[in-house]
Amino acid sequence: MHLTHENDDWARYRMDYADPHRELEPEAREIAVVAAALEALREAGILPHTDYDRGKMLAHRRAVRELFDIPWTAITPRVQRLLYAINAITRPRVMIAAGVFCGNTFISNAGAAVGPGACYAAEQLLGVEIKPEEAARAERNVRRIDPTGVARVSAADAVEVVAAFPTDINLLYLDADGDRGRGKGIYLEILEAGLDRLPPGSLALAHNSVNAADTLRHYLAFVRDPAHFRAGVNVAIDGEGLEVSLR
Repeated sequence: MHLTHENDDWARYRMDYADPHRELEPEAREIAVVAAALEALREAGILPHTDYDRGKMLAHRRAVRELFDIPWTAITPRVQRLLYAINAITRPRVMIAAGVFCGNTFISNAGAAVGPGACYAAEQLLGVEIKPEEAARAERNVRRIDPTGVARVSAADAVEVVAAFPTDINLLYLDADGDRGRGKGIYLEILEAGLDRLPPGSLALAHNSVNAADTLRHYLAFVRDPAHFRAGVNVAIDGEGLEVSLR
């Protein structure tokens, strides 16, 4: 089963990529928009419930604002909250985020398990960034929030990392850009490389499911095929979009 969830203002909700911490709407509005998206995921059978600790989410947001070096980001406040909530609800033991740039996209997922927003204990949270200088920046950022090392960032090719990963992956987050003209089309390569390590109940999250839908058409066709994933929702609460797929 595949559904689409669209907020009524998704196409108008915009942020300045260079000003990631600016408030775009009242907090109550953001909470309501994300709550509706979580409910759509629950109704699709992807989430068991929609409850998460909003206070811990705000503690996570404050830490990122105060401690992270973010030159720019396309992760809107709504999607930051959504990613945090999905991880807080599903509590993946092992999470891999592919294409993390400065680490903001990674910590939006990992922040439910490390730092001031932590609400559960994970085993391994791995961010993968192919550009060494950005991977180094992301690792510095993450270390300011998580001194434990449970969350870490590696400078590597996500296809190779996922293909060689030795254990199950409970949540795979995709936000990478491939070379040789592949762009966001590399999502499918990463997913297929680790498909046999995504057990039943695991999630694949793909950013840019709205604004890069054409580039992602093969990926979207794959995850929307019931032979591969049991359920999915294309969540449009901003102009970027997030495809959420249940294995």
